[in-house]
Amino acid sequence: MSVSLKDFLEACEKLGTVRLIVTSSAAVLEARGRIEKLFYAVLPKGRYANMHTEGFEFHLNMDKITQVKFETGEAKRGNFPTYAIRFLDENQEPALSVFLQWGKPGEYEPGQVEAWQALKEKYGEVWQPLAVEI
Repeated sequence: MSVSLKDFLEACEKLGTVRLIVTSSAAVLEARGRIEKLFYAVLPKGRYANMHTEGFEFHLNMDKITQVKFETGEAKRGNFPTYAIRFLDENQEPALSVFLQWGKPGEYEPGQVEAWQALKEKYGEVWQPLAVEI
């Protein structure tokens, strides 16, 4: 699929409440929220997608993302499926993971899983985004 990461991120607004996860060698940061009201900036380090909410700020260097991958799994606590989108860097390591967020274990928002599945069908299980134009 030939589409930019900017277009894909904007399509992710349909996912409802998600858990954004960033892992480093020493820490894991998780934030719950919705992907919405994105704005973009070109900085010396790259082209960024940005989002400000009451609880957190989000900045993604879109130039560093070489692949996007859809994954399903099983919850670590509970017997229900999980739905993730991995934004991979040049080393094929997750730079960002976006999981559908449940309320009670296994209870997703109405239409949330269907929105994730529709994105997966549209973009494919794994795809390389085009260079971003801002």
